[in-house]
Amino acid sequence: MDEPAIRIESLCKTYAGGKRALNDVSFDVPRGQIFGLLGPNGAGKSTLINILAGLVMKSDGKATIWGFDLDEHPRNAKRSIGVVPQEIIFDPFFTPRETLEIQAGLYGIPKSERISDELLAAMHLTDKAHAYSRTLSGGMKRRLLVAKAMVHSPPILVLDEPTAGVDVELRRQLWDYVRRLHAQGVTIVLTTHYLEEAEQLCDRIAIIHHGRVVANEPTRELIAKAQEKAVVVTFDRDIGAVPTNACFENIALVDERTLEITYRKDKVNAGDVLGALTADGLHIVDVSTRDPDLEDVFLSLVSSGQEAA
Repeated sequence: MDEPAIRIESLCKTYAGGKRALNDVSFDVPRGQIFGLLGPNGAGKSTLINILAGLVMKSDGKATIWGFDLDEHPRNAKRSIGVVPQEIIFDPFFTPRETLEIQAGLYGIPKSERISDELLAAMHLTDKAHAYSRTLSGGMKRRLLVAKAMVHSPPILVLDEPTAGVDVELRRQLWDYVRRLHAQGVTIVLTTHYLEEAEQLCDRIAIIHHGRVVANEPTRELIAKAQEKAVVVTFDRDIGAVPTNACFENIALVDERTLEITYRKDKVNAGDVLGALTADGLHIVDVSTRDPDLEDVFLSLVSSGQEAA
């Protein structure tokens, strides 16, 4: 289907007291993709997710989930989405299996159709199925939240900072599971402060800043827009004084013989930078370049607040 998994149209949210968390936000989440929703703290990401989850009332605009308008068909819309919250929220006196069974019951899923044991196995929690949830480690609790969000097999899974405070091995297990879900056709919406994760996982990324969308493009195209590039240059002797030149955006001393120079590729090229160095009488013995990554783009957009061209 051409219809997006999620459609956000002119969404606004103003809290009591006048704080405007979302300001005319519009974007589509294509079906079957891993979609990154990024932004600094306080940008409006969690407010947007809570609106989709039915936990926060929007002030204006429209949201459609799997073809169901959130206002006109709230039950169908909410049944089409599973949300893993940023906060670890659970009842400490239920076991993981009881937690999943109760959640499935709330969605009206018959006992014969429940997949609690399958989810526990996928989240590597089978051996903790009958332990009190309060005895689980932080990483286990977070994986339990992922399982809880999937009890009704929604076509869309929203992960709000799912790897915060999770160790490397648990992070790998979580992403393996997310990739399996994605391969099965589940649409994934991910918020994370680990930009390298977003760069590796996401097909498309939207960046929110001050409640507005400042970028929304396929990941590769977004990274390609970065204008700053770096060149690392090593010389044949110690550097007496760090050189300056109008074509250098920034310059840093790596060690006594090595400089890292940032330049804007829309204004100059690496040849111009190297030429400026040799003109200063410096003799270059080694050169390497560093291509821009998602972090470069992200910092550029949130520092300027300007929309990607």
